Amino acid sequence: MSKSLQNIPFKKVGVLMGGTSAEREISLQSGRAVFAALKETGLDVAAIDLQSDWASQIKSAGIDAAFIALHGTWGEDGCIQGLLETMSIPYTGSGVAASALCMDKMLTKQVLQHAGLKTPVDIAIRADGPIRYPVFIKPIDEGSSVGLHQVENVKEWHALELDQTRSWMAEMPVKGVEIAVSVLNGTALMPVEVSPKSGVYDFASKYTQGATEYFCPARLPAETLRLCMEQAQDAVNATACKGAPRVDMIVSDGGVPIILEVNTIPGMTETSLLPKAAAAADISFQQLCLNILASAALQHGGMA
Repeated sequence: MSKSLQNIPFKKVGVLMGGTSAEREISLQSGRAVFAALKETGLDVAAIDLQSDWASQIKSAGIDAAFIALHGTWGEDGCIQGLLETMSIPYTGSGVAASALCMDKMLTKQVLQHAGLKTPVDIAIRADGPIRYPVFIKPIDEGSSVGLHQVENVKEWHALELDQTRSWMAEMPVKGVEIAVSVLNGTALMPVEVSPKSGVYDFASKYTQGATEYFCPARLPAETLRLCMEQAQDAVNATACKGAPRVDMIVSDGGVPIILEVNTIPGMTETSLLPKAAAAADISFQQLCLNILASAALQHGGMA
């Protein structure tokens, strides 16, 4: 066994990707990248594109560990984690409770605030719209900036065509430097600054090559970088996340970090922030995948 595989106790690993959420294509990109990296190490790896009967697909693959590269509904909200618990298959990332918590942005904010961490100011939405403008409108239970809208006035609000089957929230915009702090197995990596050319780090800015500039470390004073890393670790501890969660925040003009959300399964694509932060710490993409896989475990022991 190669030195890099000494901490990997699994015989066959399944990389779970795809799914049925709005983030399916991004998940496939992440999953394929992880699969290729793990395959190169000599591990026995299966790429599992989850579509219809997830339990049957996983069972037929004959795996004894799962690397979760799913994003959004069913993959990041505790559902796949619960399924793997019942199948007694160790998996990467956060457990059922932490996954469900962080998928609900309103509940996450309450937990973070209770831990003494700052979050954006909530703006009430009435029947005729938000009580003030400008605001950011986003779905309470979606990731990857899916459904994020910047609304400047009542005219723009009425022009929106929001899915009424979903729950939405509004927040006061925060001016400052937008950064992401990945926390790998409990230790914060250097913050990555995101500077979208459009001015808003939405879905298109995230996944379109050249649409956003990235700086690692972020262009902030050393003491501010340290504070952001400490608060990212505090956020991960408060939400009981595991693996390699990513804490997104904006550092206000006064140097105060405002936490936007906690992502339990960050993207692993070419433009993703976790791999950028790892690279800045001299952790290759392959080693990053192995580090995440080495922490795979059952949260509750599964069923007999």
